[in-house]
Amino acid sequence: MMAGMTHVLDPTALGDLPGPPPRGTPDAFADVTRSDAAFRAFLHGLPGVDQVGAEARAAQLGTRSIKTTAKAWAIDTAISMVDLTTLEGADTPGKVRSLAAKARRPDPTDPGCPAVAAVCVYGDLAGVASDALAGTGIHTAAVATAFPSGRASREVKLADVRDAVANGADEIDMVIDRGAFLSGRYLDVFEEVVAVKEACGSAHLKVILETGELRTYDAVRRASWLAMLAGGDFIKTSTGKISPAATLPVCLVMLEAVRDFRAATGVQIGVKPAGGIKTTKDAVKHLVMINEVVGEDWLSPDWFRFGASSLLNDLLLQRQKLRTGHYSGPDHVSVD
Repeated sequence: MMAGMTHVLDPTALGDLPGPPPRGTPDAFADVTRSDAAFRAFLHGLPGVDQVGAEARAAQLGTRSIKTTAKAWAIDTAISMVDLTTLEGADTPGKVRSLAAKARRPDPTDPGCPAVAAVCVYGDLAGVASDALAGTGIHTAAVATAFPSGRASREVKLADVRDAVANGADEIDMVIDRGAFLSGRYLDVFEEVVAVKEACGSAHLKVILETGELRTYDAVRRASWLAMLAGGDFIKTSTGKISPAATLPVCLVMLEAVRDFRAATGVQIGVKPAGGIKTTKDAVKHLVMINEVVGEDWLSPDWFRFGASSLLNDLLLQRQKLRTGHYSGPDHVSVD
């Protein structure tokens, strides 16, 4: 089936299955998650992705140009969607506080510049970020579940989540067990996401698929549906620790998935590409794709985020160019 066509398997075709539906599963799809066989049948019954068609459409959308007034709006919108991120072993409380200051006032010379959506850190530094962002409306996101590999027992992963939430994170970015997913143990992956969602409490959950390891667009579509059925609030492309990370065709497939999921369930899910998005041109391509594939409802930081560390600097440089007619030096916008 061509990318872009809306069609999902009718869950009622599977008949009644024993046992209660897992928490968080939309009622219309309760039966498909009650057994391994039913869930596998559902996920493999999703429409296949036409690889050539998806890549061609993504390339075509990536060539769209926008006028200067629209570009100014696009830059400010993209800034407001950034999850400003530092995920290094050498991170310190001082670096996180500096990042939080930049998140609040990305351009200190222009109070009209919007703040970013969130600061994303390791869970042990979530308290530092949360304190520094108190009262700003900027979210504190923390990676968890043995990020980035996901190689740990479920008990350890859930403890990781609870610790991050206790430290002040109001958003959790978890990684799925790619080994289990690629082995076809879909229900194991699903049940882990359900358990993590419960451990999040009131914190929003972003489910990282690590699409560069999933090998095919069909697998990306299946993983997207799995994460949404399990209660994820966002589906996220990547940890940013492997290549390829976020690509336009992968984002297209994920946007189609959230569009079709809302059509089937009435539930809207966010999308977060992360890793390798470094320039204003990259960001604008994604905004064009959002508008064309899912529409204006997703053109908000409530429903779309950029996971990035260096993207914000380029957005600020381009914003200054539009505002003043010339570029400032990169030191003017650097967090360092």
